[in-house]
Amino acid sequence: MGYSLNITQADAVLERLRKDYRVFAPRRFPKQGRYSDTDIVRYAEVERFSDIVWDVKSDYPAKEVLTPIQQTIFYFTEDEYRASKVATKPILLLARPCDINAQKIQARIYAGNGGYDDFYYSRMRELVTFALMECGGGDDTCFCVSMGTNRTDDYAIALRFSPEGVVVGVEDESFAPYFDGMPQEDYTPAFVEENELKVTPPDLSDIEVRKALKKHPMWKEFDSRCISCGSCTVACSTCTCFTTRDVIYGDNPEVGERRRVSASCQIEGFDQMAGQRELRSTPGDRMRFKVLHKFYDYKARFKESHMCVGCGRCTHRCPEFISISATVNKVNAAVEEIKADMARKGV
Repeated sequence: MGYSLNITQADAVLERLRKDYRVFAPRRFPKQGRYSDTDIVRYAEVERFSDIVWDVKSDYPAKEVLTPIQQTIFYFTEDEYRASKVATKPILLLARPCDINAQKIQARIYAGNGGYDDFYYSRMRELVTFALMECGGGDDTCFCVSMGTNRTDDYAIALRFSPEGVVVGVEDESFAPYFDGMPQEDYTPAFVEENELKVTPPDLSDIEVRKALKKHPMWKEFDSRCISCGSCTVACSTCTCFTTRDVIYGDNPEVGERRRVSASCQIEGFDQMAGQRELRSTPGDRMRFKVLHKFYDYKARFKESHMCVGCGRCTHRCPEFISISATVNKVNAAVEEIKADMARKGV
């Protein structure tokens, strides 16, 4: 079933939905961008149709609805601790296909990895129903088609936005009553078929190639380029690393709260061990770890897709203009160089 709504009708449907759901979508926050007099687009609760930013990619991913950068996990006193509470009202989350596919990866890591379900992730994921925001092709940093994340069937309703309003396709019939009395129109969502960028994940099935790649000089370039700020991982749709931090109330060190705070493998000291030893002490080492984790380790472990969904936010947010797609192309070139050298040596 499909519907065609003008802005006034869209506001009326949104008002109906908000009685039963908290509706989250990309929203613009003026003057809160990275530079002076710039805006930022991130996920937040919306109240009217005009709040929804549909014509540009959000600066930060939909994962922030489920796993905020900071979240309280429990409160403690001298004698006891108590798990934090969250709103139990269901969430309707408007997201593009890449962000919906990213949540499959997040769920694989948080829910069931190592035989353990993360309580704080699971309690949020159970509340979420996806609404698909039809994507017109992203921007010049996107490569979702290369990663196979340009399509999804995990949504209750699909939305095609325009300046005049929105066309809606209802897949889950439980949402049909919200559109009672609205003008009907046939609608089938379209998916991106081609990106300007095309990326081929490297073939790293040979362990000897992986060992040689680890020592390849290409990673040295990032020692001078990457400033280890962590912007790329904060903006990533699938990164899950976090640390914990205790916030003490007043002067009593035994009363406060423990927060889970997003962390980044790109920041110096992330892997620091006892004795102050670091396993990856240079920006190049850390970049190698991140790239190979996205384009080899995850798939090798879970036997599914690669961890990168091709949203391009890491490229978009990097203050040093480091491109993940260009980096993967360099990895491919390095792998071919290594294989050719091994062939010459008869390895």
